[in-house]
Amino acid sequence: MIKDIVIKEAKTQKEYLAFVKFPFSLYKDNPYWVPPLIKDEIETIDPALNPVYQNANARFFLAYQENKIVGRIAAIVNWIEVEEIKKSKVRFGWFDVIDNIKVTELLIDRVIKFGKEYNLKNIEGPLGFSNLDKAGLLIEGFEEKNTMITLYNHPYYLEHLKKLGFLEAAKWVEYEIKIDDFESSPEKVKRFSKLIMERYKLTLLNFKNRKDILPYVDQMFDLLDKTYNSLQSYVPIQDYQIENYKKRFFKFVNPDFIKCLVDQEGKLICFSITMPSFTKALKKINGKITFLNSFNILKAMYFNKRASFYLIGIRPDYQNKGITAIIFNEMQKLFNKQKITIVETNPELEENIAIQKLWKNYEHRLHKRRATYNKNI
Repeated sequence: MIKDIVIKEAKTQKEYLAFVKFPFSLYKDNPYWVPPLIKDEIETIDPALNPVYQNANARFFLAYQENKIVGRIAAIVNWIEVEEIKKSKVRFGWFDVIDNIKVTELLIDRVIKFGKEYNLKNIEGPLGFSNLDKAGLLIEGFEEKNTMITLYNHPYYLEHLKKLGFLEAAKWVEYEIKIDDFESSPEKVKRFSKLIMERYKLTLLNFKNRKDILPYVDQMFDLLDKTYNSLQSYVPIQDYQIENYKKRFFKFVNPDFIKCLVDQEGKLICFSITMPSFTKALKKINGKITFLNSFNILKAMYFNKRASFYLIGIRPDYQNKGITAIIFNEMQKLFNKQKITIVETNPELEENIAIQKLWKNYEHRLHKRRATYNKNI
């Protein structure tokens, strides 16, 4: 006999913790799932800690069977998306389930019910509150570890969603790029980089400490808006979100890995944020940074053969002018100095062809694909 599945809303600190920790049991023996930091997850979902609730509503649901958690999901409404961009959409995120489609169906039904309370017409996910949160169901690359800012999931998640009538929406690709020594790197990239720098009279900024970066952070987020606002899934970043992300993630930034280009007037026209890979460290510390295991984070920051390309922003009037070649050329010098041999890209929307053209000059492999899924409600 199949035991009843009960759906409960998480509202207390204890229930939020249970919500965040469920994947730790679901993926306990999976070598490819990389755990998030529990504290950061709590700070993201707790209305008392995340300022995103100024423009969002959310509810968090847990599925129980025989008093054991067997699934979770978040139901989210981003009011900037709904009211300003005119997308009548309820988002679902933090979606994890055992291989039981009934659990998925009951959790999705709660999100749909939440969306109907606001007369919304569509459901899409997995998504977070905004573009700064993790998004996209993994559909290829199940034998690859996720990074600090990407999701991992079992292959059956997709089967569940398709059976429930969901269709593919936004699609992302991720690449792994091999870094050769600078002398062996593509000569045309080096020549092109030098030519573009001289043609537009650009200056490269290198940073020695985090304090030097701070005056440019707001400009970076402004460039993000200008770079990606035409892409289908983009929602403008709010000032309070910028402050919140600076507070939460700035401590992980290695200044050497931030590159900025300014024009003759000293205005930012391009930036890139790359980080040493924290995948191995996060796997070891298993969700908690303590005094004893913080060495793993420090080791990842300064002694690492892998890196992750996180964000790149280019002012619209400089797009399609070869600016990315300059950034990657400079990053390659750094990678060689740091003895980094592999770089993994942040998920890139398939439609973002401009950035993907750069990888063709290097030995690379498309090693992951992910997508969001939606349907009318």
